[in-house]
Amino acid sequence: MSTPFYVSPQQAMADRAEYARKGIARGRSVVVLTYADGIVFVAENTSRALHKVSEIYDKIAFAAVGRYNEFENLRIGGVRYADLRGYTYDRADVTARGLANVYAQTLGTIFSSVGEKPYEVELIVAEVGRSGEDDQIYRLTPDGSVVDEKNYVVVGGNADSIGNYLGQRHRAGFSLTEAIKVAVDSLARDPNGGSPRTLTPDQLEVAVLDRQRFQQRKFKRILGGQLARLLDGDQSAETDDEEKPAATPPGDPDQ
Repeated sequence: MSTPFYVSPQQAMADRAEYARKGIARGRSVVVLTYADGIVFVAENTSRALHKVSEIYDKIAFAAVGRYNEFENLRIGGVRYADLRGYTYDRADVTARGLANVYAQTLGTIFSSVGEKPYEVELIVAEVGRSGEDDQIYRLTPDGSVVDEKNYVVVGGNADSIGNYLGQRHRAGFSLTEAIKVAVDSLARDPNGGSPRTLTPDQLEVAVLDRQRFQQRKFKRILGGQLARLLDGDQSAETDDEEKPAATPPGDPDQ
């Protein structure tokens, strides 16, 4: 009689975590950092149809790396949760903390389930407050862990290298132009010490949660000419209105 194959629970969980981590590392990074008037999201993404950064609710946004179909399902679930809670109770009851807890439960359940593979995704949920001290940024890992981040966070790709770079350069009171420049510079760096790449507006997805907007919804995408001007250091472009995106064929955002 053959001996049944046995894997300890600790080893099984470690293997599942490593599987998810490798899938996430293959994707291109997303950088989220605070600036004087809110929170800016910068992702390397050539698609204008499939987004890594999206609005969830009035003051809450979502960013993700990994498998697009998996994090898109999570995004849709988050929007439904926020809409239902805001309608049932009050719009002020929809918070990034509550949404992060919902995502943590979902990811944790999937991660510990023997019958399905873990999600190859890493999420960021951010909420802009009335002041910089009230801003909230949460990072969620595939096993459902929630990390309360301060000032900046990076997921996907060379997250450690980019995070070290941002840690040395981020400061309170950044203008939007300065924040975008630091984020793009961090994404363009070669982790092996080679020459940095040049990232154009067509290769970037940029959005902000702007506390200075008079609208109830604080989320705004930065597109086209406005983004090009900001990358050139033109601070007058910070007050431009949203531009309509150019029509481009859909494509995979390369995780």
